[in-house]
Order: sequence, then C-alpha cells, then structure tokens
Amino acid sequence: MPLVALAVFAYACGLAAGLQGTLVAGACVVCALLLLSIAKHTPHLAALAVLGGSGILFGRAAERSDHACASAAIGQQHFTARLLADAAPGEFVGAEVGDDACRLAAYLSIASGHAPAGARISVDGTPALGNRGLVVSGAVVRSVARPPFLAVLRSRAAQGIDSAFGGDAPLARALLIADTRDLSPEVRDRYAAAGLVHMLSISGLHVGIIAMAVLLAFRACRLPIRAALIATTAMTALYVAMIGAPAPAIRAAVMLGAGAASRLFQRPTSPWASLAVGAAAPLLDPRTVLDLGYQLSVAGMVALIASGALERRWLRPRVHGIARAAAASMLASTVACIVTAPLVAGAFGRTSLIAPLSNVVAAPVMACAQPVLFLAMLASPWPSAARFLADAAHPALASFDWIARTAGSIPGATIDVAASDGALIIAGVASICVVAACVRDDPWPSAIGAASCLALVAWLPYVPAPAGRVELHMLDVGQGDALALRTPHNQWVVFDAGRVWRGGDAGRSTVVPYLRARGGTVVAFVLSHPHADHVGGAASVLHALHPRLYVDAGFAGGGDAYRASLEEARTTGVTWRRAHPGDSLVIDGVSLRFLAPDSAWTASLDDANLASTVVLIRYRRVRFLLVGDAEAPEEQWLLFHADTLLRADVLKVGHHGSRTSSTLEFLAAVQPRIALVSVGAGNGYGHPSPDVMGSLARVGAEVLRTDRLGTVVVRTDGVALSVQAGSREWDLPPP
Repeated sequence: MPLVALAVFAYACGLAAGLQGTLVAGACVVCALLLLSIAKHTPHLAALAVLGGSGILFGRAAERSDHACASAAIGQQHFTARLLADAAPGEFVGAEVGDDACRLAAYLSIASGHAPAGARISVDGTPALGNRGLVVSGAVVRSVARPPFLAVLRSRAAQGIDSAFGGDAPLARALLIADTRDLSPEVRDRYAAAGLVHMLSISGLHVGIIAMAVLLAFRACRLPIRAALIATTAMTALYVAMIGAPAPAIRAAVMLGAGAASRLFQRPTSPWASLAVGAAAPLLDPRTVLDLGYQLSVAGMVALIASGALERRWLRPRVHGIARAAAASMLASTVACIVTAPLVAGAFGRTSLIAPLSNVVAAPVMACAQPVLFLAMLASPWPSAARFLADAAHPALASFDWIARTAGSIPGATIDVAASDGALIIAGVASICVVAACVRDDPWPSAIGAASCLALVAWLPYVPAPAGRVELHMLDVGQGDALALRTPHNQWVVFDAGRVWRGGDAGRSTVVPYLRARGGTVVAFVLSHPHADHVGGAASVLHALHPRLYVDAGFAGGGDAYRASLEEARTTGVTWRRAHPGDSLVIDGVSLRFLAPDSAWTASLDDANLASTVVLIRYRRVRFLLVGDAEAPEEQWLLFHADTLLRADVLKVGHHGSRTSSTLEFLAAVQPRIALVSVGAGNGYGHPSPDVMGSLARVGAEVLRTDRLGTVVVRTDGVALSVQAGSREWDLPPP
C-alpha cells in the first residue's frame, strides 16, 4: 500500500480520536509508533505518527471550536440559519446556524412559520446543546432569502421524479438525489437483511455508474476523448453539488476527477493514490470522519482495491475466461463485505451472511438501472419523455427489489449482533489484517492476525451496561406503533409491536433485534388495541422474548394477528390480563397506571381505536402518557374520568397524528413538553395531520416523528429530560 494512503488513514484516525475525546488512547498509539520508528530506524513510521498526532490536534481543535460556538449561542434567542429541509409547524428539521466564522449544525423544532429547504431564515427560539450541535425548541422561523439555485434544482428534480415514477418514486429519489425519507422500514429492513442497504442511497457506486454512462454518451456523440473527460467531470461535479454533496459522492467525484486528469496528462496513477486523494477531500471538514456513509464508502473502496490485488496474484494464473470474471466479482464482493462488517454491525446491530452473493447479483441490475433513472430525471421538464424513461426503468427497479426480497427471506441470511465497542474495534483490526493479507506477497502473518482477532471477539463476553435511567424508545416501524420502556435495572416493558406484512412483521424484523442488542429482560407486553399495525409483530415478540405478562384491552373482534398473539401467549405460558382503569404495575421504581379503557365503555363500541389501552408512566417527577390510537371520543372520556391524571411531560400522540385525535382540550390538559409521533414515511393516510402538528407546536411541545428522525429515545433521571434521535443527543431546557 503506498505511503500516501497510509498517511491519509493515519490522519483520519487521529481526527476521529480528537473529535471523540479518546485523546489518551490516540496519544499512546502515536507514542508507540514513534518508539517503534526509533527502534527500527524507519522514518516512515515516524511520519505516520506525526500525521496521526496532527489529526488528533485538528480534531480536538474542531471539537473545541464547535463547543465554543455552541456555548456562545446558548445565551441567544435569535439566529440566522440555512434550512436543510422544508420547515412547517410541528416539523423537526436540520439547519446550519451562524456565519462562516462560527457555523453550527442545528435542529429546529418548528413552532410557527414556513420556509423551503435551502432558504436563509431568521429563527427565534430556545436553544439547547446537543452532541451534534444545537437544538432549538419553539422555533419561530421567517424566510429571509430564497434558496440557492442548486437547492431549487434539487427540489424541482424531486418533483419531477414524483411525477414521472409514481409508485417507484421513493426508491428513485433515494437512488438519484439521496432522499430516503419516504422509504418505509419494511423496505429498509428488506435491503438490510439482503446486505444491499448501502445501495439505497447515493454512494460512490451510483456516482461512478452515472459518470461512466455520461462518458459513453459523450463518446457516442463523437466528442473527442479529452473534451468528453472534461465534460463528464464537470457534469459529475454539478450532479454531486445538486444532491447536497454527501461525503461518499464527493469521494467518488474526486477519484473520478483524478482518473480523468491521469488520462488527460497520460500519467499513470496508483488506485491507492487516487483513493487517498478522494478520501482526503471530504476531510476538509474534520467532522466528516465520523460520518458512517463516508466510512463505508472509503472502506468499500479499500476492499475493492485489495481484492483486485488478490485477484491478480491468485486468480489470474489459475482461472480464465468467464469463470475468472465471475470469480473475481464474487471475490470483490466477499472482501468488501468482510472489511465493512464491523461498521455495519456497529451501526445496524446485524450483519448479512448472504451479502457477498446478493451484491454480485444486484450490481449488474443497478448498473443498468442507474443511467436510465438519471436520464428520466434530466427529462423531467418534458413529462412525457420522463414517464417513458421511468417506465423503461421499472423492470430494473422491480428486479432490484426482487433480489433484495428473495435474498433477505433466505433462512439464516442475517444474524443479529450485540457487541461492545471494544469488540467492534478488535473486529476493525481484523478487517485491516484482511486487507493486508490481500495485498502482501506473504499473506499468512496477516491472515493469522485476522483469525486471532476474530477468535478474541468470539471469546469476549457481551455484558450490557445497566440503563441507570428510565428510557422510552419509540421504534421506527413505519405506519404503526412499537414502544419499549427501559427501567433503571435493565428491564423492559414493550408497548405494541408494529405491523405485519406478507412474509414478515415488525416484531421479528425490528423489535426483537433492537431489544436483544441492548440486553435485559422483557417483563411485560402491553397491547393498545388489536389493529394489525399495532399487534402485527406481537406473536414474534412473545415467542422470542418471553415476557411474564401480556396486558390487553380485550376488545372483541381482533384479526388473525391478534389471535396469533393470544395463541402464542397460551403456548409459551405468558399470563394474559385485561387492562382496567386503576390497575397498576411497579417495576424498579417505575409506576405504570392504566387509565383506560373501561369495560362498560368498551362494550358499546365497534371501533377498536376508541378502546385503546391508555397508560400513565411515572418515574419520580417525570410522566409519560401513552394513548395508542385513542381518538376524540376516548379523549373526552379521559377528560371526564381522569382529567387530574393526564398532565404529562411526554405524550405518545394518538393515532399517528391523525386529525381524529389530539383535540385542543385534550392537549391543554396534557401540556406535553415532548410529543412522539410514530408514523410511516409517505403513508397513504395523510398522517400526521398538519393541523395536529400545528396544535402540538402551539402548546409548546417538541414534536419528534419516526418518519423524519427514525427511532427516538427519551431518557430521564426523574427530573430532567434528554432525547436521542439517531446519532443526535440533546437535553431539553427546563420547563
């Protein structure tokens, strides 16, 4: 491996250590490299140590700068910002706050005002400091300047994609403009199980395919090679800028530009050197090194280059023709999956065993689909032509989805992973050893090192850390509900289990892996009502996690999924209990009080939503209210029979934010500081209602939605509240 690639790797590792605060460990590695260079008289090791140390310093400086800017902003009530998504009351959107001298990532909980993505806005609100920038609660936004040209271009491209592709639009937007908001958890889970989730959003693969297609088109138009290379590089750069310049796309574009320059000037370039330049370019912003997309993109390219070296040394002398091409493709896919496995396992809590094969099959389909998708997007000003091209791309998209569906449904295709940070680091060292084994003439020492690391990972026990606080996890299960309450001593109560679909359910695909990865014991399962989007995964949860208690409203007339859950409870010996107002459970100091439904009230109903189990959770001074799909009539019943018990800091909003729930009178009684909305991206019901989102914003609630943020975790020590959504964490300001 060339020294330039090792230099970028050392610098990136230093940046990560500086940004994450692991300064002592980073300094120890740097000192060890310096001592080794002195002992072995190898100046290269000393240079790598210096670069790693420089990365630590730059990372630490960036972290301190962000902290200083955020601390200065905490005392302010007024900001200027640039929106990263459309803003409307009840939305929780990303933004960049400040000016060039002090720019911060921020997330705005919109109380009032509208503005389009990319617009320059004025913001008034209450800021709090999170781990990834500011969170501004009660944000009142006013548009100051229109979005820039590229943001407008991206918005128009999205509209054109929606118009041309119809039902394929969510997948097409993900593959063309890196917009994955409308991809359902069912789709994401399917691709994750198949090992194809990296293909669902823009990466180096997509950019490379488009660039190659554009170059071939220019050459077919008889453009000279020099002009074609320059035009292709320019168009690729414009495309990457239009989609928001994600780090993987920047890496790919820079590598393509380096390759084009090499051809133009007839100067051969090592693939390692091209990768080093491409990987270094996004690091102009040091924080990029912590971006998972960037890490996967670079690791994937490292694997492809390493597998190429192994193929030249091992396959070429032994295999020829079509067999060699097939074997080389399988080898590249296998090495890439091995090298990226620690990153995937750490981020998603699972690893796909079928991924090497599924990627080999899916890559040619993607190579056929991506250029046609790109042409359809370019043709969006001419709707007839865009629809024609979208129809032409449909078979490829359907085939791509079929591959994911088939691969993910194979028994044993994926395994759940629960590993400590130490185990993941050791697995990362194993991946580095695999790369070294591929590129070195004598692979055995590196191969032995990889095997030793994997043996150590298998030997290390996984001991989940106690929660220490109460946590309410609202899981992203699409259009449905699944919540899990974690007590201070690592016991769980599960509320609902999401939806069911042909061949799977959210309990098996989401709830069970999520809880197993975090350890602990499930002591109870509470069902709000027997509709399929709440009870669909219940049988899987009961079968896999064996709670002692199943609490249910007992509403007559449930469907197959409800009956399956009752049968599973009977088979596994889970105690079933009907919920009554006034019933309670106390687990590790956490009190669960059932407020509804009343059996007399339930007997007169024909809609299970109106008989939802309503639970008030208390831990010291903090209260959570979970209302299932309760609608306005049940809210009125609660106001009449339990009005003094309704006030809560956290409200799980009823019926996915439908306009049939969350009346103004009910919200005034609850007065939530946080409103949790479990809702599917791009659902056909129009949930959540903009009117309800506006009502929640007006009562001062910070609205957190799974279709925007994914899984949301609310933590409390019984006094203060904090929130985690993805990699973002922040504390709520005191009431």
